[in-house]
Amino acid sequence: MKSKLAILLIVAMALSSLGGVAVAQDMKEVTILYWQAASILSPYLSSGTKDNDAASIVLEPLANFGPDGGLVPVLATEIPTPENGGISGDLTAVTWNLRDDVLWSDGTPFTADDVVFTWQYCTHPEAGCVQSDEFDGVVSVEAMGMHQVTITYDAPKPFPYQAFVSQTTPILQQAQFSECIGAEMTACTEQNFAPIGTGPFVVEDFRPNDVVTYVRNENFRDADMGKPYFDRVVFKGGGDAESAARAVLETGEADYAWNLQISPAVLDTMEAAGNGQVAVAFGQAIETIWINGADPHPDNPNRAIYMEDGSNAHPFLSSKAVRQAMGMAIDRDIIADQLYGRSGKGTCNFINAPATNISPNNPCSQDIDGANALLDEAGIVDSDGDGVREYMGHPLKIQYQTSTNAVRQNTQALLKQWWGDIGIETELRNIDAAVFFGADPGSPDTLYKFYSDVQMYTTGSLSTDMESLLSNNRCGKAPTPDNNWTGSNIIRMCNADYDAALDELSGTAGVEARGAIVIRLNDILVQEYLLLPLVYRASASSAFSNTLGGVEMNGWDSEMWNIEDWYRKDM
Repeated sequence: MKSKLAILLIVAMALSSLGGVAVAQDMKEVTILYWQAASILSPYLSSGTKDNDAASIVLEPLANFGPDGGLVPVLATEIPTPENGGISGDLTAVTWNLRDDVLWSDGTPFTADDVVFTWQYCTHPEAGCVQSDEFDGVVSVEAMGMHQVTITYDAPKPFPYQAFVSQTTPILQQAQFSECIGAEMTACTEQNFAPIGTGPFVVEDFRPNDVVTYVRNENFRDADMGKPYFDRVVFKGGGDAESAARAVLETGEADYAWNLQISPAVLDTMEAAGNGQVAVAFGQAIETIWINGADPHPDNPNRAIYMEDGSNAHPFLSSKAVRQAMGMAIDRDIIADQLYGRSGKGTCNFINAPATNISPNNPCSQDIDGANALLDEAGIVDSDGDGVREYMGHPLKIQYQTSTNAVRQNTQALLKQWWGDIGIETELRNIDAAVFFGADPGSPDTLYKFYSDVQMYTTGSLSTDMESLLSNNRCGKAPTPDNNWTGSNIIRMCNADYDAALDELSGTAGVEARGAIVIRLNDILVQEYLLLPLVYRASASSAFSNTLGGVEMNGWDSEMWNIEDWYRKDM
């Protein structure tokens, strides 16, 4: 009887004689681990980084933000400015000149009509487009010939680089998505799972919440320059951050591991194995406690829905004293030093970059005694001796949810202890990341539904200008059943002073002047304790193999932003 090894060798020899196998064996492949698996390949239907990055391997914008925060033309020939005539003198129009050598992966030409269509697609009144904020103020997008498009705004736009810039608003092919307008947007499964793009790769197979495989786009504009280097990309999801890091840094099973939110000591030990390196890049990413302004109680028929008359406000988190005490109880430095290491810095500011945007007005130190005194003075006391304070008859018992991740669960444990020290009882809940960051309107567990008292996750800006990020918290933008739970105002806030400052920002030019307004907006969020910033995170904290070249870490855009330049080193 032949041994098992001998049988395997015979099978392998037989397979190698079949046509095409030799080519497959020689195929240049790169394996990327995103332990938060992609669930859709459309940034217009998901704001999750894992979905946007997976889509950006195929779909491209007019321009990306580079590692230094500067703009890099992609489908455009140059960045429009007042100096080159691309921005009108009154700042109400921006004209983009498009490359004339770009084909979609199906071989058809990319034109200005595709850009116009993409605007119409996202801004249709019946669409549930999660990136609609990026088109705020746009009154028209017009094709000025095949390779030029003009965007006109309803007021001066001092920083007109939101629409069609970065991974969040790439261009869609009109021919493929023409039947996906309005209410049909979410029904186009084939298009949303396998978009035709202009990027370096084409979707070969997509298994939602598991793996995406891509192959080389033979119609990519830089193909004659040998780009992309790789024939195939395997974009694998699932598992956790620690196992992803180990696969790159210790076992060498993968080439790239994303979002390594794990213990610094563990990560340093893995890196010492010598198979790869950890790299970080800071942009504007902030791990935040989001406080629900609405009542999320399961028995509430209007659960987590913002009401303009205040009738559905949270029963005790509507008290600033409670929110402030929760913030005072937190030691951000312990969280950052012990749980994030090189990839995080404790902060009480929501906006932490660039330098002109950083508020000096929010010192950040733990004060348990001060938090207790604040609650006592406000009459929020433990009247029945059970260790839990009450506010107007409501015990301060909160549910605190976040995604499943070791660092986040360790953070939860610390906050539960600190909040317990001030008389707030905390129930911890963690949800699979693919679900929590997904956009399924039928799921009760997404961050948009916010069926909890507080939740924690990272948000940020893929632009050095913070107007779009801060505009998320405008009145009227809360997720509701009417907008299919896709609104951007997660905390269900409405502050007239905040909205007035946003209006001022939208009409102000100049980095310094805009920075001063950003600081005011930051201070309203922070000093009203509408949210609780925790850690200024590296926007990119990943590991890649020593055999992988061309990677440029980017804290301002997709980490996949230059995947066409990646290559395998000769070792």
